Amino acid sequence: MAVDVKICGITDAQHAHAAAMHGARWLGFVFFPASPRHLTLEAATKLAQQLPKGPKRVGVFVDAADDLMAAAVTALSLDAVQLHGSETPEHAARLKDKLGVRIIKAVAVGSEDDINRAEAFAPYVDRILFDAKAPKGALLPGGNAVSFPWALLKDKSLPYKWMLAGGLTPYNLGEAVAASGATALDVSSGVESAPGKKSSALIQSFLIAAKAVT
Repeated sequence: MAVDVKICGITDAQHAHAAAMHGARWLGFVFFPASPRHLTLEAATKLAQQLPKGPKRVGVFVDAADDLMAAAVTALSLDAVQLHGSETPEHAARLKDKLGVRIIKAVAVGSEDDINRAEAFAPYVDRILFDAKAPKGALLPGGNAVSFPWALLKDKSLPYKWMLAGGLTPYNLGEAVAASGATALDVSSGVESAPGKKSSALIQSFLIAAKAVT
């Protein structure tokens, strides 16, 4: 059983093509100035002309203004918007209608209660992304290369589509899938040689490992 993969934090065409070549289902583009993977609208517009066909395009936002998200959807022809901030279910539903794209809601997990909290979003979004809670003092949301106890998700019959993120690498991918039961993964720092610097070799390794999952 191969798993679907999103390579997130793409900033250049080279790594987008590497991801597409080796079977990524989604490419993620971050619109958050505090991130080393941040894309401006100007950079996104230029990049759009060089992107491969095939993988779906996801814009990642943290409590962003509606106008910025709408502009990014246009600039990159986004297929989906990923909400990584404090958005409410009602906000997510409104954005889905307003932007006309799929919505992914990231939920930070530290305990089973956090997984249960995701149920409130399920009727209004297309997929839940379970990510690790940011370490204390971290400036960025998300796992920050840290994972959460994957077994919290094992054997849960969740009535919605979901994916796993946080601390994933080509080397622990198999363990993460076995422990959680995930059928879709989101990776960013785990395929980088330095913060914000993607590695084509690591992208390839991650995607090959995902195809090998049984």
